[in-house]
Amino acid sequence: MSNLEKATFAAGCFWGVEHIFKKHFNDIKTRVGYIGGLSPNPKYKEVCNGTTGHAEACQIEFDPTTTTYETLVEFFYKIHDPTTANRQGPDVGTQYRSAIFYHSPEQRILAEKVTNQIQEKLSKEKKLYSGSKVVTEIIEAGKWYDAEDYHQKYLEKNPFGYEQVQQQVQQLVQQPVQLHVEIQNLSE
Repeated sequence: MSNLEKATFAAGCFWGVEHIFKKHFNDIKTRVGYIGGLSPNPKYKEVCNGTTGHAEACQIEFDPTTTTYETLVEFFYKIHDPTTANRQGPDVGTQYRSAIFYHSPEQRILAEKVTNQIQEKLSKEKKLYSGSKVVTEIIEAGKWYDAEDYHQKYLEKNPFGYEQVQQQVQQLVQQPVQLHVEIQNLSE
């Protein structure tokens, strides 16, 4: 791989977020961890209690010559509900918030662009989440803390483990062409 870049996303339980990105982008490296809080060296139980302010997140290393940051942001919006604050399915708390942590001014611009496209599309559609406001935070990436080892690649090691986005994974694996077409239609 050439010069790798980082992308960091929070969209609920980090196990499922990591798993779905790995399913669809073979050329990326992922790790899960904590970002966006104030406490140094947070641990899983502290983050789950909501006392650290961190989000569970997935950090992706990618080659921008094969996968663009914009493509990753578009995919991020396909795998979760960006209209519900601090919740994804049964997972509730600030650690499960929807957030994009950008690593450069260019990433911020692209994240805002895609977010605005998603908001515009939601304002026009008559489907799930239509008329809702996107609550995804777009924040400069701060200090990253790797989650404990047992969380890394959790659903690869535990294929029947809990995964909030499991249904989306099943649908996207079966319909990757449809996903590509839907993402292309965002710019229309």
